[in-house]
Amino acid sequence: MSIYGYIRVSSKEQNEDRQLIAMRNAQVPEKSIFLDKQSGKDFERPMYKKMVRRLKKDDLVYIKSIDRLGRNYQEVVEQWQYLTRVKQVDIVVIEMPLLDTRRGKDLVGTFLSDIVLQVLSFVAENERTNIRSRQKEGIEAAKARGVVFGRPPKELPDNFAQIYKRWKAGELKSHEAAKLCGVSRSTFYTKVKDYELQLEMG
Repeated sequence: MSIYGYIRVSSKEQNEDRQLIAMRNAQVPEKSIFLDKQSGKDFERPMYKKMVRRLKKDDLVYIKSIDRLGRNYQEVVEQWQYLTRVKQVDIVVIEMPLLDTRRGKDLVGTFLSDIVLQVLSFVAENERTNIRSRQKEGIEAAKARGVVFGRPPKELPDNFAQIYKRWKAGELKSHEAAKLCGVSRSTFYTKVKDYELQLEMG
């Protein structure tokens, strides 16, 4: 039997130290710890795939919490069943002692483990959905208060009116006019529309 540990953080900026400490406390060999710095939205992760390829029957896999395995409820359940039933390995979720497939190998034990897994996976994904919803509501509320997101619009030169007239008269090509304004051609066209609208409104 070989022992493995799987660690996942969502980005390169996040720190994996807490998960590493948990693996060491579980006496997982350093060489058998696989780390992905990637989103948990699916299982297209290089180190996870590499670990799964190595797994043999009766091996043991440690993860710190169920959301480190993944964040998609359906895929987490499917992957759990693949590991335990197809690869025939055991999984231990360090922060959730009920999710330890070494316990209760009978039908009832397996059933209880699957139920707990499904509930926890659902809760993890539901919380992720709620976070996205709260972020969206916060952004919409901020916009309603007049908060502007993104880069501030680039100021046009004081002589934009003259550049516009020369461009309109055909003395300047669009890329030349844009260069004189210090903006891209697409931004120049946008500014032209805004300027012409202002002229129409008087």
